[in-house]
Amino acid sequence: MIWRSGTQIVGQVVAWASTFLVIRILSPSDYGLFAMTQAILVLLNMLNGYGLASALIQKAEVDDRAVRQLFGMLIGLNIVLAGLQIAAAPLAAAYFRHPMVADLLRVQALLYLTTPFIALPYALLSRALDFKRQAAVNLISAVCGAVAAFGGAIGGLGVWTLVIAPMVLWTTRAIGMMWAARCWVRPSFDFRGAGSMAHYGGLMATGQLFWFIQSQADVFVAGRVLDAHTLGLYTTSLFLAQIFVAKFVPPLNEVAFSAYARMQQDDGSVAAAFLTSVRLILLAAMPFYLGLAVVADPLVHVVLGPKWIGTAPIVAVLALAMPFMTLQTLFAPASDARGRPEVSARNSATGAMVLTSAFLIGVNWGASGLAIAWVAAYPLYLAICARRTLPIIGASLSELARAAGVPVLAATAMAAVVSLVDAQLPSMAQVARLAVLVLAGGAVYAGWLLLFARDAVREAAALLRNRG
Repeated sequence: MIWRSGTQIVGQVVAWASTFLVIRILSPSDYGLFAMTQAILVLLNMLNGYGLASALIQKAEVDDRAVRQLFGMLIGLNIVLAGLQIAAAPLAAAYFRHPMVADLLRVQALLYLTTPFIALPYALLSRALDFKRQAAVNLISAVCGAVAAFGGAIGGLGVWTLVIAPMVLWTTRAIGMMWAARCWVRPSFDFRGAGSMAHYGGLMATGQLFWFIQSQADVFVAGRVLDAHTLGLYTTSLFLAQIFVAKFVPPLNEVAFSAYARMQQDDGSVAAAFLTSVRLILLAAMPFYLGLAVVADPLVHVVLGPKWIGTAPIVAVLALAMPFMTLQTLFAPASDARGRPEVSARNSATGAMVLTSAFLIGVNWGASGLAIAWVAAYPLYLAICARRTLPIIGASLSELARAAGVPVLAATAMAAVVSLVDAQLPSMAQVARLAVLVLAGGAVYAGWLLLFARDAVREAAALLRNRG
C-alpha cells in the first residue's frame, strides 16, 4: 500500500502542479468540451477488459494458457471499442451540439490500443502483490503526462492539450508496465475453457457500466442544458471536490482487492481488514473534505484564479457529498474479491437510478442544483449499498459506524473552528487567509485526535511502520 499510494502522492503532486497551471491558461469552455468527450470515452472504457484482468487476479490458480487468452480478449475487445467510438463520434457531436466533439473523440480512440498492454501486466503484478514496480511505472507515466499537459497549454493547443496529455500518459504506462511485468507472451484467440473468466469479467463490466451511468449522468444531463462555460465551471468544481476519492482511493482499492482475494475464505480477516481500511482512509479523507467545504473561497482564488471564482460555492457544496462517496467505493473490492461481483453490479445499478433521478431534478437550478443533488442522493445510495454488502463482507452496520465515527467527529470539530476563525479574520490577501485557515484546521484536527483518539493515531503509525 505504501509503494502504490506513496508514488501516487508524488505523481499527483507533479500532476496537480501541471494541472492547476493548465487550468489557469485554458478556459472553462475548453474543459466543458473535454467533459462532453469524456462522457463517451468513460462509457466505452467500462467495457475495455479490466474486469477480465480482475478475474485473473481473483482466480486461485492460473496457467500460461489463461494469460494468453486474457491477452487475446483484451486486444480484440479494445480494437472493437476504438471502432465504436469513431463511429459514434458524429452522434455525440450532434447530441451535445458541438461539432468539435467528433474530432476530439476520433483522436481519443487511439487510447484503447494501449489498454491491453497495461491491463495484462497490471493483473500479473497485482496477483503477486508486486506494487513496487507498478508504482515506479505509474510515477514515470504521470510525470510524462504532466509535462505534455503543460507543454500543450503554453504552446496554445487549447482543448487539444487535454487530449494529448492522457495519450502520452497511457502510452508511457503501457510500455513501462510490459517491461516491469516481463509478460512478452503471444495472445491466444482460442477462448475455449475461458468461460469462468469471461463470466466474472462480464459481471465486473456490468457493474462498471452502471457506475458509468451514475458517474457521468450529470454531464449527460447538463451538457445538453447548460452552456459549455457553465459546464466547465461545474466539472472543474467536481474535479476539486473529488481529488481524494478519485486520485487516492483507487490505488488503495487496487491493493485491497488483491489482499482480499488472498484471504477471501477467512471471514474474520476480510471484515477486520475492511473496517481498518474505513477507519484509516476516513482519517485522511474527512479533514480534506470538510476543510475544503469551509475554505473553498480562498482556495479557488489562490489555486485557480479570478476567472474560476464561480466554482467556489459549488465546491463547498460538493465537498459535503464526498465522504459518502468515499465510503461507498470501499465496498466493491471486498465483495468482488469474495467472488460476488454481482453485488457491486446491483449497487452500481442502484446508484445509476438514484443519482440520475437527482440530477434530472437538480439541473433545473443550474450547476448549484447539480451540487445539491449530490448531497441529497448520496446518503440514500450509501445506505442501500451498506445494507446489501456488509453481510457479504462480514461486518455490521454498528461496526461500520464505529470505524467512521472518530474521523467524522474530529473533522466536524475542525470545520466548526475554522469557520469561526474565518469569520473573525480582518481583511487580508487571499493567500494569507488560506494559510491561516489551513494552519488552524490542521492544529485543531491533530489536537482532537491526540486528545480523544490516540488509538486511531497509533494504528495509523503502526501501519506505516508495517507493524499493524
